[in-house]
This record gives sequence, structure tokens and C-alpha cells, in this order.
Amino acid sequence: MIPKLRFAALALLLGTTPALAQDKILNVSYDVARELFEALNPEFQAHWKEKSGREVTIDQSHAGSSKQARAILEGLPADVVTFNQETDIDALAKGGMVAENWRDAFPNGASPYYSLPSFLVRKGNPKGIKDWSDLAREDVKPVFPNPKTSGNGRYTYLAAYAYALAQDGGDDAKAQEFVGKIFANVPVFDTGGRAATQTFAEREIGDVLVTFEAETKGIAKQYADQGYEVVTPSLSLFAAFPIALVTENAEKNGSLEVSTEYLNWLYTPEAQETLAENSYRVTDKDVFAKHAGEFDDVKLVTVDEVFGGWDKVQSEHLADGGILDKVFVNR
Repeated sequence: MIPKLRFAALALLLGTTPALAQDKILNVSYDVARELFEALNPEFQAHWKEKSGREVTIDQSHAGSSKQARAILEGLPADVVTFNQETDIDALAKGGMVAENWRDAFPNGASPYYSLPSFLVRKGNPKGIKDWSDLAREDVKPVFPNPKTSGNGRYTYLAAYAYALAQDGGDDAKAQEFVGKIFANVPVFDTGGRAATQTFAEREIGDVLVTFEAETKGIAKQYADQGYEVVTPSLSLFAAFPIALVTENAEKNGSLEVSTEYLNWLYTPEAQETLAENSYRVTDKDVFAKHAGEFDDVKLVTVDEVFGGWDKVQSEHLADGGILDKVFVNR
């Protein structure tokens, strides 16, 4: 016969066990994705509950993507990453945290949505900012995050460089000079995209914020009373938003099944609709067609077309002593 006290303790344990049997994910993401995943995660939780009968807790971590990659290599227990920079996932692959063939694990090179560097200007666009060339004017102060710590900032750097190459017949020396002028005009380099947004919108520093199109549209809505205007440059850089399973952590955490489902789910029409509603350009043709009128036409070039691929960008531009360092030194 079980004593009453022991019986009560056993009943309490049995009664709480189902509540403890929950799945859990840590999604480590880029800096300006907070609102996006606040919208996506409850939808996935409902999907997972219907499919598996289990609850799932989704924790988020947001910062500059390069900073996030380093944190994972140093022990941040991410189950999945949803980044804005392929080189940062490559760094995880080199560190053994992500499969080397991660681009083949999910459709579209493991990128369910994309964006591009765009401009956000103050009410009435008092400086008449229309294109990258305006950012090099002495009277214009652009705000964007540090390309050393932010994938967002890195895309801005490369987009400006690509524009300069297109204007000057591929002359690298002139492109470096042009980007150097833009960098010299930046009043402060924040470490991530959201901090740059706060510098522009809350601290009221600078004439133009350069960030992903989704962020410019979101900030224009959030600060509608400020009258900010989105300006799409004539040419910009295709910015894939790559995803990956951090296999080592997911296996250790027992989250492999739900983590894989989470990343696959981002390609579903339901998730793609939410992405489009948050001003991201999506890969689902039907969903994109529904929202096509909400996006400006722009000439999009790719890293492969202009720079010969991310490996070349890493070695020639981003490595210590590379072109990006030279631009910073000369700013």
C-alpha cells in the first residue's frame, strides 16, 4: 500500500508529465527579424500542434548575423538559423555545426524568401535622394550598420559597389573610391540593422537609412506620423535569406524533427503569405503574384554575377586586409 504522501507526490508527477513533454526550438536570426518571427512563430506552433499533437516553444535570438554565427560557434545552442548572409552559415559549416551541403537541404538554395537594400528618407525627401550616387554627396549623411558585423550592412556595401561598377564600366578603383565617399559620410556605424534603424528613426541622425526593403517598409508603417518615404534605387543586390539546421545542436537537444519541420514550413503558402505581408519578397509564385503590386520594379543583380560568388567576396572584400578594410581606412 502506497503511503498517502507518496501517493500524492506520484499523482502530482503523473499529472505534470504531459505539460513537460514539449518540443523546443532556439531560432537564431538576424537583427531586424523580430517582428517577422513574432508573426510566424504562433502560426507554426498551431501547425505543429495539429500535425504532431505536441506543443512547441520557440525561443528567438536576434543580432547582427555575423555576430550570431560567432556566438553559435562559441556555444549559443541554436537549433536552427534564419540568417540574411550565406557566408555566416558557411562559417558554421566550416565549424562543423551545419552540414557542408546545407544549400541543398531546402529549396531555392535554402532561401525561402529574399529582399534587397533600399532607402528610407525623411518626410518630403528634403535632400532629393533617389539613387546610390546621392549617398556619396557631401551634404548627405547615410545610416547603415557596420558590414563587419552585419549581413545587412554587408549587402549595403556590396550593392553600392555593384552600382559603382555598373556606372564606371567595371572599374574597381573607381568603385572603391565611390564606396569610400559613402562610408565617409556615415555618422555612426551600428553593429546591427535594428540599431541603425533606431539611430535614424529615434535618435534622428542622418538623412537616409539604408537597410533591407522589408525593414524600410515596416519602419515607414511603424512611424507613420513621421512621414518617412521608401525610395527604391535603380539597381540593388539580390539578398537571399538562407536557413539551416544546426545539426549538432538539434541532435543534442532532441529537436531534430521539429526543427526540420520548422524550416520546411517556411516554404508553405501559409508562411509565405505572412512573409509577404511583412514586405519580404517570397519564392512561392502564386503568393508573390498576389503581392507583386506592393513592390517597386528594380534591377536586381546577384553576388555571383557581379563579384564571382561569395567565396570570392570573402577572400577579396571581407577578409582581413581586403577591399572592405581599405575602404574603412580611407573613409
